[in-house]
Amino acid sequence: KIQAEKAVHQKKEQSKTKCRKARRRHINLVAEFNRRQRKNIWLETHIWHAKRFHMVKKWGYCLGNSPTEKCYRACYRAMTKHCLLQDLSYYCCLELTGKENELLKQLARICSIDTGLTFQETCCLSGRFEGSLNLYRADRYPEDMLGPVTFIWKLRDGSENRQLWIWVHPALKQDILKELKAIFQCSEPEEICITEPVTTSIQEEKQMEVVMSPGKKRKKEDKEGEKAVPVKKIIGDGTRDPFKSYSWISQTTGITISDKSMEILRYRLIGPLSHSVLTDTLKAASVQTV
Repeated sequence: KIQAEKAVHQKKEQSKTKCRKARRRHINLVAEFNRRQRKNIWLETHIWHAKRFHMVKKWGYCLGNSPTEKCYRACYRAMTKHCLLQDLSYYCCLELTGKENELLKQLARICSIDTGLTFQETCCLSGRFEGSLNLYRADRYPEDMLGPVTFIWKLRDGSENRQLWIWVHPALKQDILKELKAIFQCSEPEEICITEPVTTSIQEEKQMEVVMSPGKKRKKEDKEGEKAVPVKKIIGDGTRDPFKSYSWISQTTGITISDKSMEILRYRLIGPLSHSVLTDTLKAASVQTV
């Protein structure tokens, strides 16, 4: 009798989930995807990887760790004979803007010529090549190493102001960003990015009016009468709080530091046909002079 009573209480309630057709609607898919990204951000290629890879949660992102099928030989064949593409968008990008002399003067404190290339290398300073080096705490070389980074300068446009993009691993971002803000004395936030929380399907139902007409399927419309098209909202990234500032400026040096994480996609192409793939994919725009 006791076991029978337990079985009655342990019966699962009737499932209240929507049917598959309702779940696969675009508006419901977007709301569900946004809900699942609140803790770990997805890359642009997440859906493709999730169907073919074992996913892991690292550094605030959901990344593909190992393939579900045996494709090691296929990847090796692509690297040696064709082209292999990797999604490195989880790497964080820090943008420095200001006078070139001031940038080089302060950046020289966190690197050393004894380790190889520096930010003022001629081939890298022109903006035609990407460089890589190890960063240290200001005036602490060879101690207190922060980690390896890659960088690229924007091409000169005739003015004394330059732009520098530094790509860092998400595990090193906070330490390197803190050191950059210290050497450039960037403490005042220039912009504040306040992102609205992702609306759930219930909230979207309240914001939209349901129009009913006899003999027709109901369509969701907004207040202006147009069909509502939900837009995926960016809620920050794994290393950046959407409710805090993402750009800082210095009143003394005039340098601006901006956090461009998850705003710039980064892909790596490996293989002898990489340039051919880029040539067939990207088309040069025609420059029109006024």
